[in-house]
Amino acid sequence: MNIEEAGTVLSDADLLVTEAEVEASIARMAGEITNKFAKANPILICVMNGGLIFSGQLLTKLVFPLEVDYIHATRYGHETSGAGLNWLVKPQLELKGRTVLLLDDILDEGVTLAAIADYCRQQGAAEVSMAVLVEKLHQRKVKPGMRADFTGIEIGDRFLFGYGLDYKGYWRNAPGIYAVKGL
Repeated sequence: MNIEEAGTVLSDADLLVTEAEVEASIARMAGEITNKFAKANPILICVMNGGLIFSGQLLTKLVFPLEVDYIHATRYGHETSGAGLNWLVKPQLELKGRTVLLLDDILDEGVTLAAIADYCRQQGAAEVSMAVLVEKLHQRKVKPGMRADFTGIEIGDRFLFGYGLDYKGYWRNAPGIYAVKGL
């Protein structure tokens, strides 16, 4: 994709969730997460790269003791469909006996998040929860009925970008949640 094609993708896209609506969802989630984890001494793990923007904005609203780490495992790269999971970076903090909250941009089919949650449990995490900015509503989850513990926005089954979600490597920085025209 070149810069002109990337510009066309944004100009043709459907804005589904405004920046203000995204920010309100993150603030609501921060309250829910605070209620559950304020006394748990959790480790929050950002799933890179998609979870970066969501995590950064959420973390500033969580005013209680916590530790932050990250993990980089991907199925997509710059493609629009996934293959096998590619582990690039694993968490550096000791997870044994700890409460872990995974932070990611989206729960789509859940292959990546399920594998990361399983990894955390294998490392001895006492509890593993998931917080996602967007959860797609469809029946193709890797585990039937799979849901995030904390969800900002629920959206139908379209190809999304913005606020951390990308389209072929572009537009993670788009201010809102957009759907690619025709997808």
